[in-house]
Amino acid sequence: MVLKRAQDVLLIEAGALKALVRNLDDQFSRAVDVIAKCPGRVVVAGMGKTGIIARKISATLSSTGTPSIYMHSAEAVHGDLGQVTRQDIVILISSSGETEETIRLLPTLKKIGCRTIAMTGRKDSTLGRYCDLTINCSVKKEGCPLGLAPMASTTATLAMGDALAACLIDRKDFKAADFALYHPGGSLGRRLLLTVEDVMRKGAHYARVPATMKVKDVLFAITRARCGSACVVDKKKKFCGIFTDGDLRRHLEEDANVLSRPVSDVMTRKPLTIRKDRLATEAFDLLLSKKVDELPVVDAKGGLVGLLDVQDLLKAGLAR
Repeated sequence: MVLKRAQDVLLIEAGALKALVRNLDDQFSRAVDVIAKCPGRVVVAGMGKTGIIARKISATLSSTGTPSIYMHSAEAVHGDLGQVTRQDIVILISSSGETEETIRLLPTLKKIGCRTIAMTGRKDSTLGRYCDLTINCSVKKEGCPLGLAPMASTTATLAMGDALAACLIDRKDFKAADFALYHPGGSLGRRLLLTVEDVMRKGAHYARVPATMKVKDVLFAITRARCGSACVVDKKKKFCGIFTDGDLRRHLEEDANVLSRPVSDVMTRKPLTIRKDRLATEAFDLLLSKKVDELPVVDAKGGLVGLLDVQDLLKAGLAR
């Protein structure tokens, strides 16, 4: 019985979303156009559970390049309407289109002179008729067995809000770099903003050795720097190779006196490198795909500027 009820609700809501595609019309297209050209903000208003959906739609718009605020319909008539200006667009959400607190906003919004967009399940409702544009979010049936609690209708409205935001992303040519600007915190911000230069080891924190240095002394330099490799430079201080523990093991099998040889004899020439201005997440993907632990970091001219270690990327929160 429990699983059957759960299946029924999910199928009802999935069906509501599928049917929503047929609701898309010229009103939706015009809404996208009006919002894209809006010189002010998009104010999204609602009550109760619909208000929660309104808050999420507003948050999605704000994070994808469309400045937006949420306004509680009941609080609006007690002063919060002061947030609305003539340059704004107000999206009013009500499944029935007759929610008293939301309907009460309409006359004042008209006086303010802002554009209004209804998101409702009834185009012929007071809200649908009074607003400048109406986005049809109607559903045939709610998931609630009592037919009372909004379930399919809130799901449909939320999805329509996502569709609106996605179209605005396209219209405004909003890029990942723009998205990163509004998400500087958390793992998402790290993935989108952190560069190799932000994470790489510099100065005494990595081993930078001359090509003439003996392998034994290179190992001491690696130990002092607490890293797993050494970046090798020639007489002109130009980067010419990397020496790793893998190189040491391979040559030890062939030459017991390898520790007395210059590192240039046993280093890896023309190793994989990465530019300092690349995203740290790109470096992480490169390290994983090539199955290496460290990458020499170079500038635009190929000059050595640091070393990137996979452990530093993990500490920076780049692990997926």
